[in-house]
Amino acid sequence: MQELPLSRYTVLDLTHARAGPTAVRLLADWGANVIKIEPPGGNSRLIGARRGPDEQNLHRNKRGVVLDLKSEEGHAAFMRLAASADIVVENFRADVKHRLRVDYESVKAANEAIIYASISGFGQDGPYSSRPGVDQIVQGMSGLMSITGTPESGPMRVGIAISDTAAGMFLGQGILLAVLHRERTGEGQWVHTSLLEAMLNKIDFQGARYTMSGEIPKQQGNNHPVATPMGTYRCGDGLVNIAASSIRMWKSFCGAVDAEHLLRNEAYATFQDRSRNKSALTRDIEAVIADFTVAELVERLNPVGVPCGPVNDIAEAYENPQAKFLRMTKPAPHHELGDVNLIRSPINLSRFPQPERFDRAAPDSGSNTREVLGEFGFTEAEISSLVD
Repeated sequence: MQELPLSRYTVLDLTHARAGPTAVRLLADWGANVIKIEPPGGNSRLIGARRGPDEQNLHRNKRGVVLDLKSEEGHAAFMRLAASADIVVENFRADVKHRLRVDYESVKAANEAIIYASISGFGQDGPYSSRPGVDQIVQGMSGLMSITGTPESGPMRVGIAISDTAAGMFLGQGILLAVLHRERTGEGQWVHTSLLEAMLNKIDFQGARYTMSGEIPKQQGNNHPVATPMGTYRCGDGLVNIAASSIRMWKSFCGAVDAEHLLRNEAYATFQDRSRNKSALTRDIEAVIADFTVAELVERLNPVGVPCGPVNDIAEAYENPQAKFLRMTKPAPHHELGDVNLIRSPINLSRFPQPERFDRAAPDSGSNTREVLGEFGFTEAEISSLVD
């Protein structure tokens, strides 16, 4: 089997919940030797069972080791692993990692070249750094909820743990930047980000509208905040997304749905006119497309360069022909569940075609303890003592 780009790197995974595991999953999917370390009893579980979809999708391609970091023996064993590992990833609160003596300075003392990666709710220092941070809280604090939903609905959370997954993706990128730096210089370093930093970045142009001009964006429902028409419209058999904001796309849209009268309407003559009269324009567009089905609009608009698509549920999203062609799911072998179908990495590399299968499903707690410790040079007697 072809070695993947990260096959030469060993990662000690101390993460739990979602943000940290998202970062480690990037490394695991591209070949890193990931060793998931949990205390007796486990610490990684989210809502649902150890062998449920969430756990399996977050922790595939890892091996599991149990170490009691609170004990002298367990802490010493971890430091032996860290001495020859490449990367350590954790998402403990600051006081916890210092109390366990697995903070950056402690690990660096065992391995000067270690890349130590941390993820937190609000940052490693500052007035909120000691607060517990979870996705829902950060969605609210970052401003995301204030621009999600409609003016009538009030603030609304996004339907996924977006601050968790965004922070995890950014931490994964940071780890890879640190790897590149170490390849050139031999130097390790501390890489860290937080849910709040990730979401203030992901607010993107909505945030820049404030930082540059003091404008505070508001909720626009399913309409684009600035481009018009671009949003969700009701047609003959349901909801459809249409993007026709440029002059070319607006003309093409009107021609494709026999709505030249909209093109002649002076209230919609320019981009600014269409934005200013968005509510009336929405009503007029929905009147025009009332006799079309979603499928008919998709077939009419996309060929003339007007992006158009259905509003799918999750099943329809994974079962549509393009998702099937992209093979966004693939099996992971589990010793009791059999093959479990999970969601693949969205990254495609021409030199490293996507493997047909995941290497392994998520490990049970400590299921590879003896095997992994043996690979790090622990004797059978030492392993048995730790297990006892």
